Amino acid sequence: MAEGQNKNSLGFASVWSLATGGMVGGGIYTALGVVVAVALQWSWLSFLIAGVVAITSAYSYVKLATHFEESGGAFEYLREINQQGFAGGLSWMLIIGYVLTIALYAFAFGHYISYGMDWGTWPTRLLAIGIVGFVIGLNLMGVGKLAAVEIFIVWTNLATLVFLAGYGLLHFDYLQLMAGVEPRSIWSAPIGAAAIFVSYEGFQLLTYEYNEIKNPKKNLSPAILTGVAFVIVLYALVAAGAVTLAGALTIITEKQVSLAVAAKEAIGIPGLVLLVTAAAFATSAAINSTLFSTANLAERVAEDGELPKWLEHKNKNGVPDRAIIILGIMAALLAVTGSLSTLVESASLVFLFTFGTVNAIAIREVDCQKWIPWTGIVVSAIIMIILILRLVLIAPVGLSILTGLAFIVIFVRPTILNNVQTDSDNNPS
Repeated sequence: MAEGQNKNSLGFASVWSLATGGMVGGGIYTALGVVVAVALQWSWLSFLIAGVVAITSAYSYVKLATHFEESGGAFEYLREINQQGFAGGLSWMLIIGYVLTIALYAFAFGHYISYGMDWGTWPTRLLAIGIVGFVIGLNLMGVGKLAAVEIFIVWTNLATLVFLAGYGLLHFDYLQLMAGVEPRSIWSAPIGAAAIFVSYEGFQLLTYEYNEIKNPKKNLSPAILTGVAFVIVLYALVAAGAVTLAGALTIITEKQVSLAVAAKEAIGIPGLVLLVTAAAFATSAAINSTLFSTANLAERVAEDGELPKWLEHKNKNGVPDRAIIILGIMAALLAVTGSLSTLVESASLVFLFTFGTVNAIAIREVDCQKWIPWTGIVVSAIIMIILILRLVLIAPVGLSILTGLAFIVIFVRPTILNNVQTDSDNNPS
């Protein structure tokens, strides 16, 4: 546990804020332009469709967390039902998904700062590398998880986005949602949902902190479910309001910094400064919390013999330093070499599969309204099929790499683990 955080220190307000911030921290800043390019005037509906998977999965997560009363998320739930091999494989894919997500946030950080300062390509890349390096340093010093700071950033970020959405809706013009571009049919909405599901990842990071939540059986479910519902509505409103302010063609053309462009169109330079500042703080906080949680997940998985034992190493501050450094370097490299759409959609595919798995476990293991996780499974399966077909058409290289990684996870992972030092008592058979 990091310094500055005591056991059972997170109450309802903290859990709500951190769950909400885990989703909004980087998602909408990077995803809006991607979904508008696909769904255009139906972008708001794309966010609602993806939100169905998010809230049904959140329901399953909290049911499983309070049932097993363990930190660790999907990895722990699979272990509890004696699916250690599947748990190990899924943990590898989840770590890959989180690395892609950190890269996406770093990508956004660099682009928003560069846009605000009117800098070029190389400063953008250096900023992306620099923010990841800075966060690695914070974590190694043992100050990587400061809930009070994160909550302040979350509320500042939410206030900024609510203001932008509200201002846009006050000046709402339906024609702006497709200005300069051929209108799309309503069937583009589920395709758009497939392109941006990574915007909803983040709430499940709180299940890794289960043991730090005050009265989790009482607080976890209402905090996460209301937080996810709030984010779904906020995303839909931002999708309508921001596009109204800037126009669809501008949002698509400037998709890396679409919200900053919208704010500049709304209130000029003050709007630009406001959104760039909010984006910088939101994405850096999201990098920090995701790297912290992913490194701790990697350490937990290594303790179970599903990753090399040397990833369990902690420095004098009690931080899994090797995991922090390796994951951070991987994310920084992806941030400066990957495209926005590929990062968004590849990470979305990983989380869609994970959330479908969690919904399936909930149906089997806990007393719940079965139609809720079943809805999550059906909608996530449809979105996954759409996303795979989309990646085949627009990003075959990225899909091939992700498929290759999945092959390694499923078929090569046991061989790798048998040839490195692990906690052998827990190695997969």
